[in-house]
Amino acid sequence: MSILSENIRYLRNQLGYSQQKVADDLIITRGRYAKYEDDATEPPIEILLKISRYYHVSIDLLVSVDLRKIALKEILELPDNRILLPIKVDNRGENKIEIIPHKASMGYLNGYADPEYIESLQTISLPFLKGGKYRAFPADGASMPPHKDNAYIIGKYIENLADMRTGKTYVFLTRSEGITYKRLLKVNKETLEVSADNVFYKSYEIHLSDILEIWQYASSIATQEFSKDDFQFDNIAIIRMLQELKDEIRELKGNSPTTDNI
Repeated sequence: MSILSENIRYLRNQLGYSQQKVADDLIITRGRYAKYEDDATEPPIEILLKISRYYHVSIDLLVSVDLRKIALKEILELPDNRILLPIKVDNRGENKIEIIPHKASMGYLNGYADPEYIESLQTISLPFLKGGKYRAFPADGASMPPHKDNAYIIGKYIENLADMRTGKTYVFLTRSEGITYKRLLKVNKETLEVSADNVFYKSYEIHLSDILEIWQYASSIATQEFSKDDFQFDNIAIIRMLQELKDEIRELKGNSPTTDNI
């Protein structure tokens, strides 16, 4: 079998996806995709580009390197593993900040690597944001206070996991969740541990294989006026204490003897 066929079979199995799911996501038949994995035929360039963007691995690596011999984290950090990031520029050649709309945020999951989709987005300019590529994402105010619903988080594109810092907040584009804005707690071998700032939400792990893009918080735009209650830190402290008390009660219940042993 060719390196390409072995690699796409390996990447699909790493994600735990069926051939049917991958074929549906690529908008081709399962039989056609199966032929690529079986090395019965080679994909044309337009399908190869789709496969590269889908697995977030460059074409060069797909066709020339046995990915089974490299840890997934190392694959994502390889200098040659560069997926073209479509950008929009003004008539002076300067980058514009594309705005991902709230109502169509899931559309970004399908169009993030499509230049035509990016070209269709509305843009803004913020002269004080320089030295990188920026994009505006809708925020979920319930999980990341004080950001309210309909607010926007402007993120700076992160090319390398080594550039990430614990304690900072990031917009993650993942296959399973789409757009999610969370705080980075820990970088593990195969996962990132993240959490919401709302204490009622538990931390969880995002598999590196699930991540398509990472954008570090650079600025935010509020579309609703803040109220005094948004900054009542005493209330926030009380909520945190109640959550900690709830966790302690759960632990006590888990350690208590059963009546059958009395």
